[in-house]
Amino acid sequence: MPMKVKSGDAAGPMRTPSAVAEPAVGRWPSNPSIYSIPTWVWLAELRRSTGATVDLRSVPQAEWDRLASLGVDAVWLLGVWERSPAGLAIANRNEELVASFQRALPDLRAADNVGSPFCIRRYEVDADLGGRDGLAIARRELQRRGLKLILDFVPNHVAPDHPWATEHPEYFIHGTVEEARGDRASFIRRHGSVYACGRDPYFPAWPDVVQLNAFNPSLRAAMAATLSDIADQCDGVRCDMAMLLINEVFARTWGERAGVPPQTEYWEALIPPIRRSHPGFLFIAEAYWDLEWTLQQQGFDFCYDKRLYDRLVHDDARAVEGHLHADLSYQRRLVRFIENHDEPRAAATFAPARERAAAVVAATLPGARLFHDGQFDGRTVRLPVFLARRPSEPADETLRDFYRRLLAVATSPALRDGTWRLCTHDGWPDNATHERIVAWCWEYKGELRNLVVVNLSDAPAQARIAIPVTTIAGQTWSLDDRLSDQHYERSGDEMAAAGLFVALPPWSAHLFQLQKWTGL
Repeated sequence: MPMKVKSGDAAGPMRTPSAVAEPAVGRWPSNPSIYSIPTWVWLAELRRSTGATVDLRSVPQAEWDRLASLGVDAVWLLGVWERSPAGLAIANRNEELVASFQRALPDLRAADNVGSPFCIRRYEVDADLGGRDGLAIARRELQRRGLKLILDFVPNHVAPDHPWATEHPEYFIHGTVEEARGDRASFIRRHGSVYACGRDPYFPAWPDVVQLNAFNPSLRAAMAATLSDIADQCDGVRCDMAMLLINEVFARTWGERAGVPPQTEYWEALIPPIRRSHPGFLFIAEAYWDLEWTLQQQGFDFCYDKRLYDRLVHDDARAVEGHLHADLSYQRRLVRFIENHDEPRAAATFAPARERAAAVVAATLPGARLFHDGQFDGRTVRLPVFLARRPSEPADETLRDFYRRLLAVATSPALRDGTWRLCTHDGWPDNATHERIVAWCWEYKGELRNLVVVNLSDAPAQARIAIPVTTIAGQTWSLDDRLSDQHYERSGDEMAAAGLFVALPPWSAHLFQLQKWTGL
C-alpha cells in the first residue's frame, strides 16, 4: 500500500482438487473463507522452487491444487495491478521506509522493491505478472477448482504518474505552489499542477500517491468505469480504506478543497450499477473508526472487523463476548481475522496457545473469514507490501496441523451456510471461571452440528454451557472434538437442563462436531 500507517505450505487436503470440471462457480456462501496471497512474492517463490519462468499464465497445476485443498471459497490475489515507477522512486528516497525493508529482509537487494500495490499507475494487470490474459488463465484455474477470485480496488488515490494526472487534473484535490514548496511530504508538483498527496484525517499524508476528489462527478464516472472493468476480471473486490470516501469523512478531511458534497454517497453511486451488470459480485470494505455499519448500509457485503481483532489482542473474554452481542444482521457482514497484510503476523503477536484460541474464534464466527498467506506456517516477519521477496522461515508443522483441523470445520457446510447462535454459560458460587469462556453453536438444516467453546485466558476455566437449541433433549449426543480427536457422549436431557459441563486449560478450545448417538 502507499506509505500509510493504520491501527493496526498449506495443511493437508480438505477438498478434492479439480473436483469441479466446468469453469463455473456458484453463489457465494453466507460465511465465505478467503485466502489472501501477495502475488509478487508468491510467483517469485514459485520461480525459485520450480527453476522455471512462472507468471499467472504458467502457475503449476499442483499449486492451484494446493490452494484448492485449503477448502476456502476464494483467493485474493493482492497487488496484480500495474505499479508506479514514480511511486517506487519516492519510496526508495524514504529513509524510514527503506529501513523497514531492511528489518524485514536483512539481505535486501534493489530489485526486491517493486513498489506499492496500492500506488497504482493503471488498473491493468502488470506485464511482469502475465498481463490481463495471465489473470484470465489464473481465474479459470481457480474456477475449475470451485474457487472465486478477489482483486484490489483503491478508490482514494492513484500514483502520481497515473494517466489521469496529465489528462484529467480536475479529478484531483489540489494545493498551491506555496504549499508544495513548504510541505513536500503533503503536496507534489506534477505537469504544471500541484496535487495533494493521499491521506486519511488522522495521519500524515502518503507521499507516493495523489488524492482523488471523491466529490467530483466526472471522477466518480471514471471510477465507475474502472470498477466495471475490474468486475469483468474477478468475482469481488477488497476496497482499500473504504471509509475515506464516505461524504462526511471526505468533507472533514479535505474541507473546501473538495467542494460541495454530493447528495449521493460515493459507494451508493458505484455499487448498484456493478450489481446490475455483475450479479453476485462481492464488495469487501477495509473499514475502521466504527464505520462498518455505515458502509454496510451503503452497499458493502462485508467490512473488516478490526474491533474483534483488537479485543482478541488486548482484551479478555468478556470484551470479546460483548462484541458478539451485536445484531446478527450486522455480524453476518463482518470480516473476521487475526492477521492480514496490514497487521503484524499472528505468530509474532500472540503466544502460541493464545494464537490458536484467537484463530478458533475468528474462524468460527458468522461473517467472512480472512486468512493470510504464511499464517498457517507460523511466519513471524510482516513483509512490507512493496517487497517481492520475503525471508526464509521454517514452517511450524504443529501449527499447520492445527489449521488443517480448524479449516476442515470452518469450511464445512454448517459454518458456511448454517445458523449461528451465541451460547450463555454459568458457573458455581465458589467458581466464576466461566467468565473466561466464550461459546457458540451452529445449526444446519434444522439440526445442531457444531459447538465451539474457547477459554480466552491464561488460567483454567470450568463452565456449564447452555445450548440455545430446543431439539437437544430426549437424545444422547456424540461429541467429537476436531482439534484433539477426543470423543464424548452426553445426555441431551442433561445438556438441556443443566448445560454441558466443560473444563478447559488456559488458551484452549473445544471444536465439537455433534451427532445424535446411535450406539453403533
